[in-house]
Amino acid sequence: MAVQVAVCGPARCGEPERALAHELGRLLAERGAVVICGGHGGVMAAVAAGARSRGGLVVGVLPGPDRSGAGPDLSVAIATGLGQARNSVIVHSGDAVIVVGGSWGTLSELALAVRRGGVPVVRLGDGWRPVDARGQEPPGILHALTPTEALDLTGLWPSPPTGTTAPGPS
Repeated sequence: MAVQVAVCGPARCGEPERALAHELGRLLAERGAVVICGGHGGVMAAVAAGARSRGGLVVGVLPGPDRSGAGPDLSVAIATGLGQARNSVIVHSGDAVIVVGGSWGTLSELALAVRRGGVPVVRLGDGWRPVDARGQEPPGILHALTPTEALDLTGLWPSPPTGTTAPGPS
């Protein structure tokens, strides 16, 4: 079975988050991973476009009762009728969870992923950071500045030598 990576991020994002998500999608597709996302705009659309640009498979888990509003770069759109509860479906479907940017929905996905446990949770770029009462970030979240670093932190693929692309899992 292919590696599945959940990518979470806001429907409205700036160009830095959009660029990170697009590159992340491209790299995931090159490694043979299935991308799972929320299926709408912003980070979700960018990761889908990046993956599809390399022939990748992208699954959008939609909040509504039908596929209206599904992004054009999705391979599969799953209408859940669950509203924001669909965030749990997204994070529980990944062998890793990568979060790009920040919003209330994205923060809920980050929290659900950490609470799930058992899979790497990586925050890519500058997004919202949860802190405890002492102002310290709670354990369980890895941090990456680049999409390549995010993928390396998941531990799902061996790190390729500089200047090469890692093969997908066999």
